[in-house]
Amino acid sequence: MADNGLQTTTAAGPAGTEAVTPPAASGGVTQATVVKKTAPKSDYKPADVSPQRRVQRSYTVRLWSVRHSRLLEWFYAKFADAFLMLHPLWKGIGYGRVEAPVKFIEKRVKGFMFDCRMCGQCVLSSTGMSCPMNCPKQLRNGPCGGVRANGHCEVEPDMPCVWVKAWEGSRNMVHGDKILDVQKPVDQSLRETSAWLRVTAQAAAAREAAKAEATNKGAAA
Repeated sequence: MADNGLQTTTAAGPAGTEAVTPPAASGGVTQATVVKKTAPKSDYKPADVSPQRRVQRSYTVRLWSVRHSRLLEWFYAKFADAFLMLHPLWKGIGYGRVEAPVKFIEKRVKGFMFDCRMCGQCVLSSTGMSCPMNCPKQLRNGPCGGVRANGHCEVEPDMPCVWVKAWEGSRNMVHGDKILDVQKPVDQSLRETSAWLRVTAQAAAAREAAKAEATNKGAAA
């Protein structure tokens, strides 16, 4: 049947019902708009989840972080070194015990600066200080095909595309070409954990392994 000039198709659903398949986007109308128009109507409105919450937020601080990506890259490098120096302390107390207070601080600092979603696998240094988890589709390796002509998101028209900003931010960074690295899919088991502590523990393990290898080579020489 026709609806506003757009054709829809139907398919057999459970118990003999027909399920409506959203029509293809055409005539400059995005797929997201078509899906939204054809979605079943109800009184239910999500209260505090994406995308409604993000639409109402200001992107001022997030965009500031992208514009100053080189400064933040330098700061994060120094911060990571300082955190690594404290590895003996974290290890002595126990990484599990310091997780809660560190995560509390990390969530608020990164939430304010980058609208962090606490995925536990922070890649800000590889994405121009633009958090890819702010993408409604949570794309980790570049933009979708629906970026608007003005550089805004197809799902949230008021929001600049996260990946457009990521590319802009990466051009200002010393190691900006890391944006070309292929990121792994998000490991949902790490959500709401501290990326700071995880990266520190991994760096400490790599450092200790390098020292052990150097010692073994010296003994064998």
